[in-house]
Amino acid sequence: MKVFTRFFSMFKGCLLLLLLLLSHGCLAHQMSTSYLSVDLDKQGQIKGAWQVRLFDINQVVPIDDNQDGELTLAELQAHQVAIIDYLQSSLAISRQQDCPLSFDPMEQIVQHASEDYLLGSFQAECDSLGVLTINYQAFFNIDTDHNVITTIGAPDHQYARVISKDNPIILINLGESQASDTFAEYVYQGVIHIWKGTDHVLFLLALLLTCVLVREQREWHSIDNPKQIFKDTAWIITAFTLAHSVTLTATALGILNFSSHWVELGIALSVLFAALNNVWPIVLRLGWITFVFGLLHGMGFAGVLGELGLPENQKLLAILAFNVGVEIGQLAILALVLPLLIFVRHTLWYRNWGMQLGSVAIGIMAIQWSVERF
Repeated sequence: MKVFTRFFSMFKGCLLLLLLLLSHGCLAHQMSTSYLSVDLDKQGQIKGAWQVRLFDINQVVPIDDNQDGELTLAELQAHQVAIIDYLQSSLAISRQQDCPLSFDPMEQIVQHASEDYLLGSFQAECDSLGVLTINYQAFFNIDTDHNVITTIGAPDHQYARVISKDNPIILINLGESQASDTFAEYVYQGVIHIWKGTDHVLFLLALLLTCVLVREQREWHSIDNPKQIFKDTAWIITAFTLAHSVTLTATALGILNFSSHWVELGIALSVLFAALNNVWPIVLRLGWITFVFGLLHGMGFAGVLGELGLPENQKLLAILAFNVGVEIGQLAILALVLPLLIFVRHTLWYRNWGMQLGSVAIGIMAIQWSVERF
């Protein structure tokens, strides 16, 4: 009995910690990400574009002269010598020998996920033969989670890689397609995306909270048979998987094209519905409603995949790999959460309070997202 009480208390503490962490993630800045594209021709000429978050630039080169919290193009241009010096010292490209980068004057700000980015264009001359090496060292000292979505275009192949603090140097043999590397990279990105996609995780958690319960006579009761729990959970997860796989693929291939604004709002509302439906049940058989909402989430996944970019000659491979990664990440969450829910399903606290409190907490965050995204 003491073991059970201790485990139950641990479960409640873990659930509270998880919700606090997720809540913190909702309020934090967008993940620190840069976007680097490098295009080479057959003579070794390079044209590149580097999109850098203004928030990150201000951490290394203070540019907010009037301290109003707004970073403008005029302030960037006033400090462009220092900014260009930092960028040039933080990025090195070589091919048998160094390829010195020459940056153009700063003239454009673009947006990603409602955040402002500096678009820095550069050129370089490289050898026309040999392995291409990109050595990136920017912003890791201020954010160890900073990463760089990198696309490399060559006359015969395109490549997509992600640079991080643990992997700051990439080597590309431009004479080979490197399909296995592309597959591994996109699987990894699929896993990471669903783990860091708070709205997707909370939608999944909202669905799982009632997978161990059944609604009878206007009350929640625990399901005695574990096989029934696994069957119900498998149906819901399969519906979600099929739906988001369809729209992820169709959107990534350009067959579907919906406004990301409305897609993100729809995802927030789907989380809200799933949470409130646990407290005030309207739909008890969640399979089909999960499929419908899964279509929206697939479009959201495709938005991230669009940010990553797709190798022109490996589009289907990259989409498949990203899908596989999303499923691996999803199954990992399921493997962590479902056994805990099965263990506590018979407790009065979980049936009458735990599930509802968890759902309300998820609903509050979904309301915040809905207001922000409207």
